[in-house]
Amino acid sequence: MTGTYHTVQRDGEPADRDTLAPLAFAGYAHFTAMQVRGGRVRGLDLHLDRLRNASHELFGQALPDERIRALLRAALREAADDVSLVATVYGAAGEFTAAAQAPHVLVRTAAPSAGPAGPLSLAVFGHERMLPHIKHVGEVAKTWYLREAATQGHDDAAFTDRHGHLSEASIWNLAFWDGDSVVWPEAPMLSGITMQVVRRRLADLGIPQRSQAITPEQAATTRGAAVMNSWTPGVAVHRIGTARLPDAAPLVTVLHRAYALEPLVAP
Repeated sequence: MTGTYHTVQRDGEPADRDTLAPLAFAGYAHFTAMQVRGGRVRGLDLHLDRLRNASHELFGQALPDERIRALLRAALREAADDVSLVATVYGAAGEFTAAAQAPHVLVRTAAPSAGPAGPLSLAVFGHERMLPHIKHVGEVAKTWYLREAATQGHDDAAFTDRHGHLSEASIWNLAFWDGDSVVWPEAPMLSGITMQVVRRRLADLGIPQRSQAITPEQAATTRGAAVMNSWTPGVAVHRIGTARLPDAAPLVTVLHRAYALEPLVAP
């Protein structure tokens, strides 16, 4: 291992108290999270797309992809070979202003993670995120519902939209298995980078996939369920609300195999 797990840089330079203090209560920003292995990451093009598109939507402008890559490289030069990395894009003017804001980038690294072992039990709550297609900060509801789920004896929370259809979990995408195909929930949600990687690699395995509206009751009729995020392409879920689900080992295996086909790329 070289370097340290923990680095924090703002626009490619070490972040100090003065640059970090304004961010302590900032909630108008977006980010992407990734697992770096050997200085490389899967789905780099998708991370760049996410940051560029969200910046245009939130700030009306975006930094060039090569600038983002340079900032990632700068942080990784100081970090260990294997780390968790979060790149957050924000405007210096902060919240509660309509003024134009040039984007700044905060990159931080931490110890690598592979996520929980599972299987997980998910409580169900009706909740729709603001701008669900953007991975933005300041989402108190996610932690609120996670804590509520824990008080009910569950591991985490899953959400339904106003029509009662499952969308996503607190910090996870959901996936289901019908015995032949991977089934993705059809509802407003964040399309996670791991989810996007898996979707574009399933064809390489000859595994069909489709999207459909799924209620918690219908989830009980599937052949298994899993969650995924930047930590892992698949953790089994054995319960959603009151519905108990079958062993998801076949689905988890498929998800991990698909994800492993995506090459690791240096920023």
